Amino acid sequence: MDIIFGIILPIFGTLGIGYAAARFGVFDEAANRGLSVFVFNFAIPLMLFRSIAQTELPDALPWGYLLSYFVGAFVTMGLAMVAGRTLFARRLDELAVMGMGASYSNTAMLGIPLVVTAYGPAAALPLFVLIACHSLVLLPPTTIIIEAARGAQQSIGKLMWTLLRGVATTPLIWGLSAGLMFAISGAAVPDAVDSIAGGIGAAAAPCALFALGASLTRYRLGGNLREPLVVVALKTLVHPLLVWLLATQVFDIPELWVVVAVTLAALPAGVTPYLFAQRYQVVQASTASTVFLSTLFSVVSLSVLLFIVR
Repeated sequence: MDIIFGIILPIFGTLGIGYAAARFGVFDEAANRGLSVFVFNFAIPLMLFRSIAQTELPDALPWGYLLSYFVGAFVTMGLAMVAGRTLFARRLDELAVMGMGASYSNTAMLGIPLVVTAYGPAAALPLFVLIACHSLVLLPPTTIIIEAARGAQQSIGKLMWTLLRGVATTPLIWGLSAGLMFAISGAAVPDAVDSIAGGIGAAAAPCALFALGASLTRYRLGGNLREPLVVVALKTLVHPLLVWLLATQVFDIPELWVVVAVTLAALPAGVTPYLFAQRYQVVQASTASTVFLSTLFSVVSLSVLLFIVR
């Protein structure tokens, strides 16, 4: 019962309140945009800075942890593309977006508050490792496939430079990097800085969940739902199962790191696949349905997962 009242209800209840507020017009798009800027530019970076700065680093980075997650992600992406081709006769650029929807987790708006709430500050380090690599590993292959399918000649070097520059200028990465510097050096965070980071960072989880709930009103169920349901099943069931198998049967990974990796894999699809669908004008209705349905289904799937791992 403590899982229900201590984790599940606060997380998804806050998300539901945000959705209801936006749906009934008491929290408009401008307000949600401002809240999202506060969350991603200030609250979450400061929360992660404080958590990482107080974390004891491992002697060596568990490379099996990264391989477990991303091999699982790419296998899931491949399965989605095969399903899209054989079941729905999609083109290659459409398949790339479908594959992204099945493998790209909502790590920022849902993953960070969920992991920190469920597993505590000790989970900040494995969370940081995956967040730092998430977009950098998953976005280039998707972009290359789409551009190749359309005959574009954008160089891989230019693409990688754009991604690296985007990552380097993200406040989230600055907060993580600053916290990592304190953790490596062993220096104590000044009391005034710690107090500010603690106060603003405390607002990160509820504000992120509220903003996510409000943003879900942008998406509508559309088109044939068979396709998004297949992608949702791959994202919320197959992806975490593959990560768990790799992390426990193939690699030797600390228990907490396994739990964090599986939880992040079980998250619903993030907003990035929908942004790709919009940018390239492909499978927009299907991808919007995937984001919406996977978030709804994750209320059940993540609750079951938390019961199992806790």
